[in-house]
Amino acid sequence: MSEWKGRAMMLALVALPLVQGCVPLVVTGAVGGTAGVVAQDRRSVGTQLDDRGIESQVSDAIDKKYGSDVNVDPSSYNRIVLLTGQVPDEATRTDIEGMAHRVANVRQVVNEIRVAPANTFSSKAENSYLVAKINGRFLAENNNLFSPLQIRIIADHGVVYLMGMVTQSEGDAAAKLASTTTGTRRVVKVFEYLGSVPANEQGQTPAPVQTQAGPTPPVQAPAPVDEALPSATQPVSP
Repeated sequence: MSEWKGRAMMLALVALPLVQGCVPLVVTGAVGGTAGVVAQDRRSVGTQLDDRGIESQVSDAIDKKYGSDVNVDPSSYNRIVLLTGQVPDEATRTDIEGMAHRVANVRQVVNEIRVAPANTFSSKAENSYLVAKINGRFLAENNNLFSPLQIRIIADHGVVYLMGMVTQSEGDAAAKLASTTTGTRRVVKVFEYLGSVPANEQGQTPAPVQTQAGPTPPVQAPAPVDEALPSATQPVSP
């Protein structure tokens, strides 16, 4: 690969976390010299807009009450809100979870906020770099086992959170790649599982997406031990 192409690929990977999981992503032939690749988001356009609004409303509510006293990032996918970051005490952690629950259209809240000092600039850069590395592996090593553009990746303190609407096998394959990426300490799956890959993605007539029947199962299932780095089974310290 030429130096120019290498730099272009790195820029693409760094930019990818900013848009992945929010809107359909179009990758042109500028990097790979191939025809454009188009990924269709499995969420409806209305749901994508709801997710953007939910993230904005939760973030605004937190900023209005706590300002710079906390460092919390809300991520919404199919109206499930993941909270990551740091707060000074357990009461604040619980209060922010309540804020997220009260925002319109929120179906579920996964509270992964840590009681710990706020991330430094260096820590934030490490989080972004880890997301970029995992994105790179998802694009290059997915072996057609899952669509990397259907999965949103969030990283905090070496813990990688995966969000998306996927089949069980897709989620397991993605978790395995993420958990064996250098810098990952643990993988948490915040997935909604589909019964099968949507027919329209297989070149067939679009069919309604079937999800698992019954109550929504717990979404904080860590990756199997044999899919993780040796340290991935250890508790994450503040």
